[in-house]
Amino acid sequence: MPEGLIVKALSGYYYVKETGGGPGEPVQCRGRGVFKKRGITPLVGDRVIFEPTENGEGTVTEILPRVSELIRPPVANARLAVLLFSLREPDMNLQLLDKFLVHIENEGLETLICLTKRDLLDDSNTADELTKQVSELYRSIGYEVIVTSSHTGTGTEEVLKRLAGEISVFSGQSGVGKSSLLNAMLPGLGLETSAISLRLGRGKHTTRHVELIELENGGYVADTPGFSQLDFLELGVEQLSECFREFASYASECKFRGCSHLHEPGCQVRAALDEGKIAASRYEHYVQFYEEMKDKKRRY
Repeated sequence: MPEGLIVKALSGYYYVKETGGGPGEPVQCRGRGVFKKRGITPLVGDRVIFEPTENGEGTVTEILPRVSELIRPPVANARLAVLLFSLREPDMNLQLLDKFLVHIENEGLETLICLTKRDLLDDSNTADELTKQVSELYRSIGYEVIVTSSHTGTGTEEVLKRLAGEISVFSGQSGVGKSSLLNAMLPGLGLETSAISLRLGRGKHTTRHVELIELENGGYVADTPGFSQLDFLELGVEQLSECFREFASYASECKFRGCSHLHEPGCQVRAALDEGKIAASRYEHYVQFYEEMKDKKRRY
């Protein structure tokens, strides 16, 4: 029986692209009845065995082992998260960027930060300064950062090259240009885009379901619904500091095991903060997220 990749899940059907099957259309499949009995749900990104049926459709008979499994968005086998955050319209939101990074670190994915819409910054000096500040901050932590503009084409080829051979999740703040960047990388794709609501400062959600978009270089991109907020229900407060990767080398030297890095004496994370080795904005967001998680824990 052939192997394939689930590229879309919709209304109880799984659309499977046969591995090595060329440019043909995905096969519309149902899952085996036993999956439901066992509580197994095939996901977009799953590599599967399927059995063609007489009506030109098929049945997914086996799900091959996954290397990763995301809950939101529901995608299997993604290795790379591409976070798109705009420099303008909506304005750069470092707190939300750090919140996304916490979730991605918790899932164990690699991260590529794309700073979009550079062309919308009117003052070139302001544009250069903001771009430099944000890029240098996250590169110093160890993240890969690419500056892009769908309007001018800046960074498009660089991003496309990074996506080769990977299943990638595209995500980020609503209205930052995810669909525009994908359209720029794949002329003719024609994903729906929407204008920014100036009153709200955020975009309308234009992506309705998770679907893998095939790239010519062997990569697949999961264009996922935009988020305007995230919660921390899947993450324990004691795991939070592990998701701030620049804390790691200092946290191991803290005086107390399980140090919260908030008020304990001998905390090396706060010492590094005082010495300018950890960015004030990152520590401030850590404290905000810690309090948010504690508050949610009390309520639930």
